[in-house]
Amino acid sequence: MKLKSNWWWDLSTKDFSELDMSKVVAVLPTAAVEQHGPHLPVRVDSAINAGIMDRVAQRIPDDLHALILPMQAVGKSVEHLEFPGTLTHSYETLARVWFEIGESVARTGCRKLVFANWHGGQPQVMEIVCRELRVKLGMFAVSANASADLDVSDLFDGQEMKHGIHGGEFETSLLLELHPELVDMDLAEDFEPLSVEMEKAGGILTPEGRIGYGWQTQDLHPSGACGNAAAADAKRGRIALDRAADRFVALLKEVRDFPIERVTQKTMFNDA
Repeated sequence: MKLKSNWWWDLSTKDFSELDMSKVVAVLPTAAVEQHGPHLPVRVDSAINAGIMDRVAQRIPDDLHALILPMQAVGKSVEHLEFPGTLTHSYETLARVWFEIGESVARTGCRKLVFANWHGGQPQVMEIVCRELRVKLGMFAVSANASADLDVSDLFDGQEMKHGIHGGEFETSLLLELHPELVDMDLAEDFEPLSVEMEKAGGILTPEGRIGYGWQTQDLHPSGACGNAAAADAKRGRIALDRAADRFVALLKEVRDFPIERVTQKTMFNDA
């Protein structure tokens, strides 16, 4: 049975009652409302996630029953609190909200939930919530970014992708495609972050990565941005968004096909 819409809130209670929700994959887009330097709106993360999800909805085939939940636009953005306009939850509040949405999804009979995140300050919260949904509700919960780890190495320089982690060339290019009217390229610069200097010094310590430290954005660059925003362009942004949507649909197919029986209570001690 073809879904009349791939957006959760477009369905009626009658629609839900007639669906076999055990065959549905739910998607929870999560993002942020936070500063992204002088040239971009605080809407960046939410705008990019919405842009990808819109493309995903257009690409979902009829045999893939996926429902995209309302985006959770406000996330955990405490690293940006020194800049006006930033909105944030505490990690305790955010984890509780996400878990309770998962509970609501589970009540429909849906046991597969994919987080589609676009904000670097909250993957750890997402991973913890996914584990809690597994342990407490027996759900198959997947922590993913909205681009599903898209490879854009042919579009953007590797060093820029490594260091341009916030409002740089990549995110500015995506916004130029999605909302050019909200981008002020006159204020876009090469915002070279502290991480570049640290890498050149040859040490082990980095702000981000497997060995990192707790930072706020002004510690990396006084503008609040990191990366060469001045080099951004909409064409590469459009290509990246389309690729991200294709890759996310491929992820949803994998989640659909993952045997729920592998989420089991059996162990070597109770399998006898």
